[in-house]
Amino acid sequence: MIALSLAEIAEVVGGQTYDIPDPSVPVTGPVVRDSREVVPGSLFVAFAGERVDGHDFAAAVVEAGAAAVLASRPVGVPAIVVEDVQSALGALARHVVRRLGATLVALTGSAGKTSTKDLIAQVLRRKAPTVFTPGSLNNEIGLPLTALTATGETRFLVLEMGARGIGHIRYLAGLTPPKIGLVLNVGTAHIGEFGGREQIAQAKGELVEALPEDGTAVLNADDPLVRAMASRTKAKVLLFGESDEADVRAENVRLMDSGQPSFRLHTPSGASDVTMRLYGEHHVSNALAAAAVAHELGMSADEIALALSEAGSLSRWRMEVTERPDGVTVVNDAYNANPESMRAALRALAAMGNGRRTWAVLGKMAELGDEALAEHDAVGRLVVRLNVSKLVAVGGREAAWLQLGAYNEGSWGEESVHVSDAQAAVDLLRSELRQGDVVLVKASRSVGLESVAQALLATGTEGEVVAR
Repeated sequence: MIALSLAEIAEVVGGQTYDIPDPSVPVTGPVVRDSREVVPGSLFVAFAGERVDGHDFAAAVVEAGAAAVLASRPVGVPAIVVEDVQSALGALARHVVRRLGATLVALTGSAGKTSTKDLIAQVLRRKAPTVFTPGSLNNEIGLPLTALTATGETRFLVLEMGARGIGHIRYLAGLTPPKIGLVLNVGTAHIGEFGGREQIAQAKGELVEALPEDGTAVLNADDPLVRAMASRTKAKVLLFGESDEADVRAENVRLMDSGQPSFRLHTPSGASDVTMRLYGEHHVSNALAAAAVAHELGMSADEIALALSEAGSLSRWRMEVTERPDGVTVVNDAYNANPESMRAALRALAAMGNGRRTWAVLGKMAELGDEALAEHDAVGRLVVRLNVSKLVAVGGREAAWLQLGAYNEGSWGEESVHVSDAQAAVDLLRSELRQGDVVLVKASRSVGLESVAQALLATGTEGEVVAR
């Protein structure tokens, strides 16, 4: 964080100082909420959770070098006490962002946010110092904590924004006002919470409404609900996609036998070829979104194409491809799942097969509400249509729907298996996998199917898997 004294921070957040001998002491380290991340000069933010109360760690973090604690009550060590810790954290982030002078890029969408954010960061940091959201810390706590890691040298701040309801993105954009706002897509993720795709579009479009007149809205030309958001902003609109009308577009898109996409990138400043290290054709749209942002910030087509071709995955369990010594390839895409990402992963698996046996180890897609049965059935049917060799549906009711969809589509027998949990899936795979097979593991985060991929990669280990 840029250096601020404890007195300055107290003024910014409207707090009272307690047990601080010298209010001019600066906070020179990061702002953290995990006591294990404290380093000398840190500001520790004490959240009172359901199971753990950060205030209980106040003495320990100060002993470890924290300058003070941001708390909701006095804690017997140097502290800035506020009425609401979360609001105070947001106010501090807003203050720091205003002082930075960096260009703030915010992005949202139903699918692909984290992968796209990682691509944008890898492209932009070739141009100037860039800070970006780690993993998926895209909520009202993770976003300000990320913004507060920026320093005076930061030129680009790339922030992922998530939403579980109307008003969430409006709130986040108020904390960290963006200059460039990117909307990737409007899908069915969290449709059970929102109530419909139109409501999701309403929520995601709050990002472009927050842009200043001299800002830029980067919108997906291939998604009608996203493209319609152009009417909701006074900012410049830049379109990306495979549509001929897109300002930044892809031509000659193809998926190589490895499952990695290549295409010809066209921008208003020129064209260049891209061959990605990432797996799955869905990354073409993510790459175009990143290219549009980079173009707006002054990078040439050749610079962008080179950066995209060399970019890797920065976040775990997202199409992580690992080949075992025995030739079995494990694709760990178990961080999360929704219908759009599930379809994209299955298409990548089919491309990677190329004559090899392919396994789809799939579990529940959460938060689909009334659409859950239809969406799981559709994914099961797609497994058959893509000629995936084997389906292992893991879990309860939703897994049964996956298997039923596959069975009804192709009258599958032995090719479709329903198992109760992750350990059962591992036991089955260990007994039936053979050299050259490709295994995709994917489900919503709550299912914990990453344990299956980890067990398969722990060659020579027969320990049991803890399934959630």
